[in-house]
Amino acid sequence: MRVRDVCSENVVTVDVEATLATAVERMLDADVGSAVVTDDGAPGAIVTKSDVLEAAARTDEPLSSISVRSAASAPLVTVGPEASARRAAEKLREHDIHRLVVVDGIEVVGIVSTTDLIRNYGGIRSDARKRADAEHDWLTRDDVR
Repeated sequence: MRVRDVCSENVVTVDVEATLATAVERMLDADVGSAVVTDDGAPGAIVTKSDVLEAAARTDEPLSSISVRSAASAPLVTVGPEASARRAAEKLREHDIHRLVVVDGIEVVGIVSTTDLIRNYGGIRSDARKRADAEHDWLTRDDVR
C-alpha cells in the first residue's frame, strides 16, 4: 500500500509570517490538527495543535500575538506519495512525530498521520503478506533451485 492510498488530501497551509490565531482558525475551519507552514509558497515547517498549546503555555500571550514562525516544528519531515505506507511508518517512528507532509516535488499533496496508518493497518498487512507470498513462490520455483 502506498502513501497516496492512505494520506489525507485535506491540507491546510499558513504563511510563516501569520499568527497562531490565523493558523488555528484555518485548522478549525478544515477540522484538521495541523497546518503546513509555507514561506513564499514553499513548505518548510508544520504547526500542530500541540505546538499551539505549547506556545500559548510558554508565552502566556494571546494567539493573535504569537507568530507561526515561533511555534512551528522544523525541519519539515516529508514523504513522497509513491513511498510505501511501511516507509511512512518508519519515518514517523525515526523522527518521533505523528504527521508527515506528503510532497510531490515541492507541491504539498497530502498529510499522512499515525491515525491514517492505523485506520489502514489491515490493508497494509495484507499487502505485506502478498509480497512475502510472491517472494516465497518465486524463490521456491523448481527452475530456481
